[in-house]
Amino acid sequence: MIRKNLHLIISVLIVISAALFYGLFPNVTLPVLFDFEVQSTDLKNVFRAILGLYLAFSALWVLGILKSDFWKMATLSNFIFMIGLVSGRMLSMVLDGIPSPAFSYGIIGELILAIFALYQYRKYKNSI
Repeated sequence: MIRKNLHLIISVLIVISAALFYGLFPNVTLPVLFDFEVQSTDLKNVFRAILGLYLAFSALWVLGILKSDFWKMATLSNFIFMIGLVSGRMLSMVLDGIPSPAFSYGIIGELILAIFALYQYRKYKNSI
């Protein structure tokens, strides 16, 4: 069971951590790693919306871990979530230039998780 769910487990741990880091106190935590400060209410709202989105996807992935009926949906959403992040970051790299190291490492991790989710889906989709 752990092997089949490993992509979801890793994603849940990372995405919940990122959600809390981005969304709870963005004006305090984000300047620690990134080259910007969050001052406006609108920007705080954006980061708290990201927190909600990340926690919602994480909840779906936990559901997929706990209930096999949801595993395919959780795995496909995990792939789409990660490849969506990769696509957005790649677009930003083309339009805006190379980001800070924290964001640059993020794209690598997200690409690995996207590929891993697709691999897991193909390997286990018929075993449910």
